[in-house]
Amino acid sequence: MSCGSPERTIKMAKKSTGLKAGAKLAKRRQQFRWSDSKYLKKTLGLKKKSDPLGGASQAKAIVLEKVQLEAKQPNSAMRKCARVQLVKNGKQVTAFLPGDGATKLVDEHDEVVIECIGGKMGRAKGDIPGVRWQVIKVNDQSLLALRHGKVEKARK
Repeated sequence: MSCGSPERTIKMAKKSTGLKAGAKLAKRRQQFRWSDSKYLKKTLGLKKKSDPLGGASQAKAIVLEKVQLEAKQPNSAMRKCARVQLVKNGKQVTAFLPGDGATKLVDEHDEVVIECIGGKMGRAKGDIPGVRWQVIKVNDQSLLALRHGKVEKARK
């Protein structure tokens, strides 16, 4: 090399070549896949284990109490939510009550159906901190239809 600098030898990992190299390359690829977080979560089923809904898109729950959460900055609103307990496994989560006047339609001990609110990678959406689910049905009646006055709330 020029400029008086000593030659450096850079040792690089060499991939297998030649006969029967395919098996070694496949084994090597399988080893390195475990360093990929998405592959790890999918293979070990970590999302399903950590998800209160257990991998399902919707779940039935019982309303424990109605709560108001303060929106994140820069908004300043009180978001109406309900603390619910899932029927399938007894876990408690906070679910958002969408729309104007939805709080009046939901009472304690009502049976509701909740679904994912649609944040990226299953996380919270918008300015509601830590809320990942929303109520879509109350006592087997659509919350949207109840809000518009198309159906009356069923008694249970």
